[in-house]
Amino acid sequence: MKLRPFYVLVITQLLSLVGSRMTSIAIGIRVTLETGQAAPLLLVAFFNELPPMLFGSAAGVLVDRWDRRRVMVLADLGQALGSLVLLFSFVSGSFQLWHLYAVVLLQGTFSMFQGPAQDAVTAVLVPDSQRDRANALRQMAFPLAGIIAPALTGLLYPFVQITGIVLIDMATFVVAVAVIARLHITRPPPSAEGQAASGSFWRELRGGLAYLGARPALLALILYFTIINFLLNGPLELSIPYLIRITGSETETGLLLAAQSVGALLGGAAVALRPALWRRVPVFLCAFLVTGVMFLFYGTSRSALPLALSMFGLFFTLPLAWGLFTSLLQLKTPPDMQGRVFSVFAQLGFIASTTSFLSVGPLVDQLLEPAALRPDWAFAGLVGAQPGSGMGLVLLGAGVVILILTVSMLLTPAVRRVEAALPDYEVENR
Repeated sequence: MKLRPFYVLVITQLLSLVGSRMTSIAIGIRVTLETGQAAPLLLVAFFNELPPMLFGSAAGVLVDRWDRRRVMVLADLGQALGSLVLLFSFVSGSFQLWHLYAVVLLQGTFSMFQGPAQDAVTAVLVPDSQRDRANALRQMAFPLAGIIAPALTGLLYPFVQITGIVLIDMATFVVAVAVIARLHITRPPPSAEGQAASGSFWRELRGGLAYLGARPALLALILYFTIINFLLNGPLELSIPYLIRITGSETETGLLLAAQSVGALLGGAAVALRPALWRRVPVFLCAFLVTGVMFLFYGTSRSALPLALSMFGLFFTLPLAWGLFTSLLQLKTPPDMQGRVFSVFAQLGFIASTTSFLSVGPLVDQLLEPAALRPDWAFAGLVGAQPGSGMGLVLLGAGVVILILTVSMLLTPAVRRVEAALPDYEVENR
């Protein structure tokens, strides 16, 4: 099987992702300068994640029904339309915050189709023997964009302002649409499972859930990753305030944050460059054991070097684990049902991450940080008794729960045997 279409897809989507991240950063600069507040930017993230959080599973039915190449084209066009509306708002001088919220809500609606479609298309374009590498490359796109986009935005923003950045973003969407429209992607043949679940929209929606319900070990892994999502997102969102309070230095904080991007890049590269196919389940579960241990060090370290090592190790394991599980899900799901299965997985992830963001902030600000400064603080021996100790306790707790959950999964025979117990599904892109 030729992999050229997949590499073309990855490069164009990386380009589009860089453009989107540049716009996000430029908007953050503009809104911060105009309002001086952080809350408006948090609402941007909320409105962007609201559609997939509410309707992700329903989108999966349409991904399976429609031509997936056209779904990706439509998703890029919809997001480009949002950028065009935003550009008009800035150029006309009529920009208001509600314009931004409406645009990101629109873009979130279109983007909820894109992720499941790309996951399903990867299963068609790449054979299983190469799929771990392929998914690792896709995982590497996010930290790579996280390095490229801030640098480009910082260089260009003083000269082109936000309108120029949005124009660059729109240009990347146009390139992505033009390239995807020319790709040949085979429509997967109907499977017995897919035909059994076909019919009305609601029947197909229930069919995706029923497929997972009939495979409890696979469902258990999806629920495990959902809980991991909850344990990762809120605590890791504390990184900037935690590091600033621990180090007392914005410069050190920036360098420590760079360590996590380097770790994520090298973690993806470790999978992409490996010489042989691994057994996926024990590898990604062991990777999460490392994640849990790194959280323990992260929450208790008080100097730059151990903080950097723990952040590097923590982010090194994440693309490795997520990439391997994506490959497993692609192999164990009929290709004509992957849109629904990946949408369920994504929707649960969005619910977990949003719940994590909403709960961790008040827990830290209203309870743990004030408690850490009182004389009766019971955790001084673990995380200290200074500003940042409350956040350190959250990080430490996340690590403990990750370790307990992961050991439980490793001790569950059905989970360990899921690769051998479930049939493989393959389709070649001809």
